[in-house]
Amino acid sequence: MVSNLERYKKDVDSLVARGENLHNVIQAECFPEKIRNLKRKVKDYVKTLPSFHDAYQPWYSEAKVLVKQLLPDRLSDFVRHYEKPTTRKDLNHSNYVIEDYLQGVSVTRGNDFMGKEKVVGPDSAIPRFRQQLAILKSVSARFESSLFDIRQLEQADLFDSELDAAEELARKRFTRAAGALAGVVLERHLAQVCENHAVKITKKGPTISDLNDALKGANAIDIPQWRFVQHLGDIRNLCDHDKKAEPTPEQVSDLIAGVKKTIKTLF
Repeated sequence: MVSNLERYKKDVDSLVARGENLHNVIQAECFPEKIRNLKRKVKDYVKTLPSFHDAYQPWYSEAKVLVKQLLPDRLSDFVRHYEKPTTRKDLNHSNYVIEDYLQGVSVTRGNDFMGKEKVVGPDSAIPRFRQQLAILKSVSARFESSLFDIRQLEQADLFDSELDAAEELARKRFTRAAGALAGVVLERHLAQVCENHAVKITKKGPTISDLNDALKGANAIDIPQWRFVQHLGDIRNLCDHDKKAEPTPEQVSDLIAGVKKTIKTLF
């Protein structure tokens, strides 16, 4: 069985390789005259690469998730190189971002009669992308560092195994047991998320609802996330506590799927 640690390492390595290709692409798109002077083999290689506009957004979305989970203190830096600053009043080289590049934004001064001079253009996005790639590479370096805490990755392996067991119980029609086991996984994960965000829980033996409310109160999750977890908690309570109503296979299936989604997207 491939561990989560190995999966993350493989994902990071793949994203770094794709990032290196994107770095080549954005340079080729910004400086086509340099490509024309290169050897035929290099020019043929560049032709095989996708356009930056087509390949960047999928790369950014995947890389952002990994940075958020494995290097959260650098997430805001990673996003800053892509998104336009909300406080930006004018555009120059220092605040030009990748979003500008994707929209083809450039600034010139002068006119057609006197001649136009470029103030800032697409090539200003290259240093931004280099920084994003460097941050992603630092994620990869953490796997080799003795300081890297793999406790949460090992916990994720355990959760995956328990959810597999819950699915097996559900297939064999042990509906309550399957839902109860999935609920335990959700409860443990929420407790870990509270710890990650330094959310203090004073109640002894907190429930899913307690943990979920605490995360919302600390602005660690938004209202849609809170409602989603609340719905999962209601199904778990039906499996654990309500002996008058029997949980349906569909409800338990929704609970297991919802817990799987939560442990992969809420950190």
